Amino acid sequence: MSGNRTFVDEDASSGSGEEANMLDGHNKHQPVIPQSAAASKMRAAAMMRNEERFTISKCIRILDEMQGVDQTLYFYALDLFENPTARETFVSLKGERRLAWMQGKFRASSSSAA
Repeated sequence: MSGNRTFVDEDASSGSGEEANMLDGHNKHQPVIPQSAAASKMRAAAMMRNEERFTISKCIRILDEMQGVDQTLYFYALDLFENPTARETFVSLKGERRLAWMQGKFRASSSSAA
């Protein structure tokens, strides 16, 4: 026997072009989710987590623990918490700045209503 050996690739395709599809990451037999759809799903999941962090009930718990909040400001804050951006701002602020922020919002709304 000579030293020449022939190796057979048992995994080789029949030449149908599937290997080209596999090289570019696509298999024609499996559905492909476009990158934009995958990114959209990731954004939606991140938004859900974000919404869970800034719930109205969380804002009320923080508000209930604050000192110096009179009844008028308290009920104004409850209305303010209907706005998701306001909830995020309120929860994100450090404790000592929350009251000043709410008072500023209250003054601005009172002066624009007059």
